[in-house]
Formats: sequence, structure tokens, C-alpha cells
Amino acid sequence: MKVTEAMTPGLVLSPATTGESAHSPEVRSLALGRAAQALELKRGELDLAVQLGHVRTTPGASGGPPRVDQREVDRLRGAEGFPDALRERVRTVGTVEGARLISITSARFTRLARTGHFTPIRFYLNRYRAVVWLYLAEELSDFALAHPALLAGRTPPALRTMLDAGEDRRARNWRGRRLGLLLRATQDPWERAAVIASVLDPVTVAEVTADPYERSYLRVLRPELAPGRPQTPAAGEVVGRLLLADHPDEILWHRVNLADALRRARALRPAPRPGAKAPGLRSEVVPEPVAPPPPLRRLGLLRRLRASAERCQTRRLRFRSDGKSTEFTSSLRGL
Repeated sequence: MKVTEAMTPGLVLSPATTGESAHSPEVRSLALGRAAQALELKRGELDLAVQLGHVRTTPGASGGPPRVDQREVDRLRGAEGFPDALRERVRTVGTVEGARLISITSARFTRLARTGHFTPIRFYLNRYRAVVWLYLAEELSDFALAHPALLAGRTPPALRTMLDAGEDRRARNWRGRRLGLLLRATQDPWERAAVIASVLDPVTVAEVTADPYERSYLRVLRPELAPGRPQTPAAGEVVGRLLLADHPDEILWHRVNLADALRRARALRPAPRPGAKAPGLRSEVVPEPVAPPPPLRRLGLLRRLRASAERCQTRRLRFRSDGKSTEFTSSLRGL
């Protein structure tokens, strides 16, 4: 068995750890967990790097999880500034740390985020079930260089008007970004339609497609917009509100895109129907022959008489003798 030594000091990759066959001439790809070790990233950082396109993956065998080619790992490890440069590209910060990064107050940072100048990349709920938005540190630094006027002085009147009206585009911008990342990850028309439908409520989806089989298929293909599951029903309600489009313009935009995606999907193949014949399967199932039951044995005379006696246990015979009516019962039990 050949063992391939990775470029990471102390990390040895073998067919047993990478999932490769013992007869493979070399290790070609790594599971995501092993790739994270090789790239000196946390697993969450690697997932984000994959979503953003910084780390290229290959499809897993038989529909399994994606894998990272060994050549891709070598390319990233050989890049200038590894591993700090790669970590910085996926580093996320909250409001306080983000404000400190671009040298503004947390209040100004929140105002800029609410008016759509910063797009969140992730979120989580704290112990008080408050939404904590996370942003890419690299994007915040780029914004500070491109828009220094928004980092100091009075808030522009247009932004002040939006804030006074209660505008908050953080959830909307996160949904748009999340959908963009998911759409980039698949080329299947039905999967793309399911991605768009995932931010619309069931009533709106039913208005776009009246076919119940299409709606069922979209639910089957529906991706997970937010990683993990809420621990309590109250937290689930908070997350649920963040996942669904709530602005009329946003809803209309996704409705139009869903209708177009469904048109493309139907042109490729229809949604599965119950009882549809799958390719390579026989249309009907032929039952296996069943052996006939063994013939009944003939009963002897005594058993036939007893069976007859059970059907008619008594007989009443009436006859006249000396002008009187007499009854007696003849039982065959003693036969």
C-alpha cells in the first residue's frame, strides 16, 4: 500500500484516510475534513472558502459529498502568503469588530449595514435570540478604501430618510447573496428552481406553479439556506422570518425568476409523477408462482358422522301414540 505524504507537516494521507482505493497509484482527492487540515483552516472556514469559490471541489463518487483535489491543495499551499492570506479571505467579523476594522463607531456601522452598504455573509442567534450578522473582513476593508466619505461626517440625507422609515436591508441582502452562491453551485434547472422557491412562502409558490407534483419536487430539492437547526421553537420562528422574502419588490423579483426557472426545467424533463416508470425498470411486476395447497385427506366414516352431528346436533321427531303427542331428542354424539 502506497502512503502519500502531504505538504502539511505531520499530516500523512493514506488510502484509508482519503477514501482512495488501496490499489490507486496515488492519492487524487481529499475529503473536506482532511482538506481543511491540509489547508490549515477550520471546517467552517473551508466551507465558506468553497462557497466563495476560493477552493475548488470535485463531485463525490455516487452522489457523495464533494472532495478537494490534491492538486488544488498543492496550488493553495504554494500561493504567496499561505496560510494567512487564505484565512484572511474567509475571516468574518461582527458589528463591533467590523466597526473597529474600518475605524468607525458601531452605530455608524449598523446604519451603513441597514441601508445595504454591507452585505452579511452569515448570521447566528445569540442566547437572547437576537440576530448577529457576520461580514467578510476583506469586503469591509475594500469598502473603506472605496467610500471614505461615508465613514465620517453627517449621514447623507437619503440614508437618513431610509433609516427614519425603518429600512433594514441586511436580511434581504443576505438572502440574495445566499441564493447567488447556491445557484452558482448547480446547473440542474430543477435544482435552480428549488433554490429560488426556497425564499418564497408556499402560497406564493402555488401561485407560480399550480402543479402539485412540481411543488412536491421543489420541496424535495429544497436546499438548506441556513446551516444547522434552531434549538427552540422561538428560535425557529426568528430564523424562519429571515429565510423568506418579505419586501414586495423582492417577492416579485423571485416570482419572475421562479417562473423562468420552471420554464427551463420543464423543457428539460417533467417533474416526477407517482407510478412513473423509471429507466431500466420493468413496467410491471410478475408475481412468483405459488405452490398449490396440499390435497385434503378424506375423512373416515366416524369423522364424517361427527361433523354432520355438529351441524345438526339434535333432531326432534314428533309422532303420535295413543292420541298423545310425544317428543324425544335423538343425539348422535355417541356415534
